[in-house]
Amino acid sequence: MYKDLILAMLRSGIFGFGGGPSVIPLFRHEAVTKYKWMDNEEFGDVLAIANTLPGPIATKIAAYLGYHQKGTVGAIVSVLAHILPTCLAMVFLFSFISILSHSPIITSMISAVVPVIAVMLGLMAYEFGEKAVKGLGIYVGIGLTIVCLLLLQTFSIHPGIIVLIFLTYGAFHFKLKHKILHKKERGL
Repeated sequence: MYKDLILAMLRSGIFGFGGGPSVIPLFRHEAVTKYKWMDNEEFGDVLAIANTLPGPIATKIAAYLGYHQKGTVGAIVSVLAHILPTCLAMVFLFSFISILSHSPIITSMISAVVPVIAVMLGLMAYEFGEKAVKGLGIYVGIGLTIVCLLLLQTFSIHPGIIVLIFLTYGAFHFKLKHKILHKKERGL
């Protein structure tokens, strides 16, 4: 039913304060917890793919969720429902920008929301890390985390490229693991 899709996207569009990364936990809540359109693993896959594609992540995830539920029309409806609240708010607030930019109330509101977003992103990162350790093992998970940090911080490689590298590795991980176990069994 389009009603659930529209309500989910409206909520994520209204409460998604702070840009794309801050709205991801809201999408996850709607798609995984509330409506059970997909499980955590599939949402993680969608998030990884959305990170590799160019453009805003929020609209890509909204489009995927809509397409997943209702096809092409669902994707269009989903994206429109997600971006409409923000578009309307921007048009409305633009006229008050000079007043609001110096308001101590608005500054305080923004300052109060930042820790909430940090906690939501931290919780999501912990849950994804937990899944990685289950699937890869603790040593491989920690090793890949260190490699990822080195590629990001030391070599300044674009995050999209790193996600693509790790997606490619993930596609072959279980085949490599199976080969190693098979060789060990033959060697014994």
